[in-house]
Amino acid sequence: MSFTRPEPPYYAVIITSALDESNLDGYAAMDERMAELGRAQPGYLGRESRTAADGRELTVLYYRDAESIAAWKQHPEHLEAQRRGREEWYANYHIEVARVERAYGFTRQE
Repeated sequence: MSFTRPEPPYYAVIITSALDESNLDGYAAMDERMAELGRAQPGYLGRESRTAADGRELTVLYYRDAESIAAWKQHPEHLEAQRRGREEWYANYHIEVARVERAYGFTRQE
């Protein structure tokens, strides 16, 4: 999967999580809805996500500014998804928010 990161400065919301496999009723639909709504939020710049063989997931969401993150966190449907995630779907999750001041990398040419 290819993803072009935004030019700094920007914010990254880093989410590590593991699902509780015993009850995933409604999870896929809610996850799809949150991705759809999230992409439409002002300040949203992109998303990357990976799932490890043991089911742990790492997702990085990119935003223009802290205000955009705060607004998304308070979106009514997102609040409901957060509640259900804690009560029904996740065994655990951890969220970190970071301001990216500098970023660099390279791609090997084949």
